[in-house]
Amino acid sequence: MEVHQMDAKRFVTGTLVGGLTLYATGYLIFLVMFASFYAANEGSATGVDRGGELLWAVALGNLAYAALIMFVIGNRGGALSVGDAAWVGATVGFLLWFTADFTLYGLTNIANLTRTVVDPLLEIVHGGIGGAVIAAVLRAIPASVRS
Repeated sequence: MEVHQMDAKRFVTGTLVGGLTLYATGYLIFLVMFASFYAANEGSATGVDRGGELLWAVALGNLAYAALIMFVIGNRGGALSVGDAAWVGATVGFLLWFTADFTLYGLTNIANLTRTVVDPLLEIVHGGIGGAVIAAVLRAIPASVRS
Protein backbone atom coordinates (compact mmCIF):
# COMPACT_ATOMS: atom_id res chain seq x y z
CA MET A 1 0.00 0.00 0.00
CA GLU A 2 1.17 3.54 -0.67
CA VAL A 3 0.65 7.01 0.77
CA HIS A 4 -1.80 9.06 -1.29
CA GLN A 5 -3.74 12.30 -0.97
CA MET A 6 -2.97 14.67 1.91
CA ASP A 7 -5.65 16.25 4.08
CA ALA A 8 -5.53 18.13 7.39
CA LYS A 9 -6.02 15.02 9.55
CA ARG A 10 -3.23 13.14 7.77
CA PHE A 11 -0.95 16.21 7.84
CA VAL A 12 -1.41 16.76 11.58
CA THR A 13 -1.07 13.05 12.37
CA GLY A 14 2.06 12.72 10.24
CA THR A 15 3.56 15.84 11.80
CA LEU A 16 2.90 14.63 15.36
CA VAL A 17 4.16 11.09 14.70
CA GLY A 18 7.11 12.48 12.77
CA GLY A 19 7.95 14.95 15.53
CA LEU A 20 7.96 12.19 18.16
CA THR A 21 10.02 9.93 15.90
CA LEU A 22 12.54 12.66 15.14
CA TYR A 23 12.87 13.49 18.84
CA ALA A 24 13.42 9.85 19.84
CA THR A 25 15.82 9.02 17.01
CA GLY A 26 17.61 12.35 17.46
CA TYR A 27 18.16 11.55 21.12
CA LEU A 28 19.56 8.12 20.25
CA ILE A 29 21.75 9.29 17.38
CA PHE A 30 23.09 12.57 18.71
CA LEU A 31 23.01 12.24 22.50
CA VAL A 32 23.75 8.54 22.89
CA MET A 33 25.51 7.01 19.88
CA PHE A 34 27.54 10.07 18.76
CA ALA A 35 27.70 12.11 21.97
CA SER A 36 31.46 11.67 22.31
CA PHE A 37 31.98 12.69 18.66
CA TYR A 38 30.03 15.90 19.19
CA ALA A 39 31.84 16.62 22.46
CA ALA A 40 35.23 16.13 20.77
CA ASN A 41 34.36 18.37 17.82
CA GLU A 42 33.12 21.52 19.48
CA GLY A 43 34.36 24.89 18.35
CA SER A 44 36.29 27.33 20.49
CA ALA A 45 33.17 28.95 21.95
CA THR A 46 32.62 28.18 25.64
CA GLY A 47 29.53 28.29 27.80
CA VAL A 48 27.10 27.88 24.91
CA ASP A 49 25.52 24.55 25.90
CA ARG A 50 22.58 24.60 28.29
CA GLY A 51 22.82 22.67 31.54
CA GLY A 52 19.62 20.90 30.54
CA GLU A 53 17.63 21.04 27.35
CA LEU A 54 14.47 23.10 27.04
CA LEU A 55 12.16 20.26 26.09
CA TRP A 56 9.41 22.53 24.74
CA ALA A 57 11.84 24.22 22.34
CA VAL A 58 13.29 20.91 21.15
CA ALA A 59 9.74 19.57 20.67
CA LEU A 60 8.76 22.60 18.58
CA GLY A 61 11.89 22.18 16.46
CA ASN A 62 11.11 18.51 15.85
CA LEU A 63 7.49 19.31 14.98
CA ALA A 64 8.64 21.93 12.46
CA TYR A 65 11.11 19.41 10.98
CA ALA A 66 8.33 16.80 10.67
CA ALA A 67 5.96 19.40 9.18
CA LEU A 68 8.58 20.22 6.54
CA ILE A 69 8.87 16.52 5.66
CA MET A 70 5.06 16.33 5.54
CA PHE A 71 4.93 19.40 3.29
CA VAL A 72 7.26 17.76 0.78
CA ILE A 73 5.42 14.42 1.00
CA GLY A 74 2.08 16.17 0.50
CA ASN A 75 3.26 18.12 -2.53
CA ARG A 76 4.72 15.22 -4.47
CA GLY A 77 2.70 14.04 -7.39
CA GLY A 78 1.34 10.50 -7.31
CA ALA A 79 1.60 7.82 -4.67
CA LEU A 80 4.45 7.65 -2.19
CA SER A 81 5.86 4.41 -0.76
CA VAL A 82 7.57 4.08 2.61
CA GLY A 83 10.92 3.90 0.81
CA ASP A 84 10.14 7.06 -1.16
CA ALA A 85 9.16 8.83 2.06
CA ALA A 86 12.44 7.74 3.66
CA TRP A 87 14.25 9.32 0.70
CA VAL A 88 12.19 12.51 1.11
CA GLY A 89 12.98 12.66 4.84
CA ALA A 90 16.68 11.98 4.19
CA THR A 91 16.86 14.71 1.56
CA VAL A 92 14.97 17.25 3.68
CA GLY A 93 17.11 16.45 6.72
CA PHE A 94 20.37 16.72 4.82
CA LEU A 95 19.48 20.01 3.14
CA LEU A 96 18.00 21.52 6.30
CA TRP A 97 21.03 20.74 8.45
CA PHE A 98 23.61 21.40 5.72
CA THR A 99 22.11 24.89 5.55
CA ALA A 100 21.98 25.39 9.32
CA ASP A 101 25.36 23.83 10.12
CA PHE A 102 27.36 25.68 7.48
CA THR A 103 25.63 28.98 8.24
CA LEU A 104 26.38 28.54 11.94
CA TYR A 105 29.95 27.49 11.13
CA GLY A 106 30.40 30.68 9.13
CA LEU A 107 28.93 32.89 11.85
CA THR A 108 29.92 31.25 15.17
CA ASN A 109 32.54 29.12 16.90
CA ILE A 110 30.21 26.43 18.26
CA ALA A 111 31.48 23.59 16.03
CA ASN A 112 34.61 22.73 14.12
CA LEU A 113 34.60 21.87 10.40
CA THR A 114 34.57 18.09 11.01
CA ARG A 115 31.37 18.32 13.04
CA THR A 116 29.90 20.72 10.48
CA VAL A 117 30.45 18.17 7.68
CA VAL A 118 29.39 15.05 9.62
CA ASP A 119 26.19 16.44 11.17
CA PRO A 120 24.21 16.80 7.90
CA LEU A 121 25.37 13.32 6.87
CA LEU A 122 23.93 11.87 10.09
CA GLU A 123 20.73 13.77 9.33
CA ILE A 124 20.29 11.59 6.25
CA VAL A 125 19.65 8.68 8.63
CA HIS A 126 17.68 10.78 11.13
CA GLY A 127 15.37 12.39 8.55
CA GLY A 128 15.09 9.16 6.58
CA ILE A 129 13.78 7.27 9.59
CA GLY A 130 11.35 10.12 10.27
CA GLY A 131 10.04 10.06 6.69
CA ALA A 132 9.66 6.27 6.68
CA VAL A 133 7.74 6.23 9.97
CA ILE A 134 5.49 9.05 8.79
CA ALA A 135 4.63 7.13 5.61
CA ALA A 136 4.05 3.89 7.51
CA VAL A 137 1.56 5.65 9.78
CA LEU A 138 -0.14 7.47 6.90
CA ARG A 139 -0.72 4.14 5.17
CA ALA A 140 -3.08 3.22 8.00
CA ILE A 141 -5.15 6.42 7.76
CA PRO A 142 -7.68 6.57 4.94
CA ALA A 143 -7.62 9.75 2.86
CA SER A 144 -10.75 11.85 3.08
CA VAL A 145 -13.06 11.58 0.10
CA ARG A 146 -13.77 14.86 -1.65
CA SER A 147 -16.65 15.27 -4.05
